[in-house]
Amino acid sequence: MTNKLLVVDPIDQFEVLKGLASEVRISILKLLAKSGPMNVNQVAAELSVPQSTISANMQVLENVGLVVTDIQRARKGNQKVCKAVFTEILVAFGDHRPEVGDDEIEVSMPLGLYSHVEVTAPCGLCSTEGVIGLLDVPDTFLDPDRMRAGLLWFTRGFVEYQFPNNAKLLNKPVQALEFCMELSSEVPGTSADWPSDISLAVNGTHVATWTSPGDFGDKRGVFTPGWWKLAGSQYGKLKTWRINTDGTYVDGLRVSDVTLTDLEVDRHRSIRIRIGVRADAKHPGGLNIFGRGFGNYDQDITMRLR
Repeated sequence: MTNKLLVVDPIDQFEVLKGLASEVRISILKLLAKSGPMNVNQVAAELSVPQSTISANMQVLENVGLVVTDIQRARKGNQKVCKAVFTEILVAFGDHRPEVGDDEIEVSMPLGLYSHVEVTAPCGLCSTEGVIGLLDVPDTFLDPDRMRAGLLWFTRGFVEYQFPNNAKLLNKPVQALEFCMELSSEVPGTSADWPSDISLAVNGTHVATWTSPGDFGDKRGVFTPGWWKLAGSQYGKLKTWRINTDGTYVDGLRVSDVTLTDLEVDRHRSIRIRIGVRADAKHPGGLNIFGRGFGNYDQDITMRLR
């Protein structure tokens, strides 16, 4: 299989570490990485472990995104074929954002510099100094002071940003497109169990949806200012959408068939992204976006062209 690396944040992706905390599951991953897709009976025979034990541990690996399964026809009925998603897993402490290479262009977009907005209350904007405008009034998102925003939130709707297509200016073809931002659900107060379907669209094409597990307030965000009440959203998950020639990935896991060809990036002078909670979301749990001065990562919305 092609080498694929997963970088694990031990805080944000603790469930992945729990999934690795088993000799049986480690053996399963090593076998699948070496031998390729196998059914449960084949894995059990190869490892000399009962089939029931393999099935239970395979389910754990699938739940944390380390294994994907496919139901295929067999001689008698169907069989469950399992495949390892990654060949390497790295646990990174601290800031593990990669350096920008010679073949990459990176642009950071301040949270308040959106070009189009449609949101519903509860909603609001904050800078590191205080609340901007009026809380729960969507028109506040048009306040000129929005340019200072380090945190914004809303229930449904979207914010849209327009990035320059610097690859086109340099007359270089784009091989991959990445967007990175810190996100969480939004609930009055906070709740770790408050799922929300957060969607990304690029150049008018829906790319993929990531379901945030909750709105995190168990501890103050590393960069969240002291004046911001502890009862409010404190931090999110740092998520990276990557679109290349064979599909769309979120944090290295393939989530959609949308490719760069579908986005027609090379034809546009700018690249528009829309992040929000769609009207047809199964889990309409709102959205927080954390920028500089808030959350755990102290960064704005980042676009990388490779």
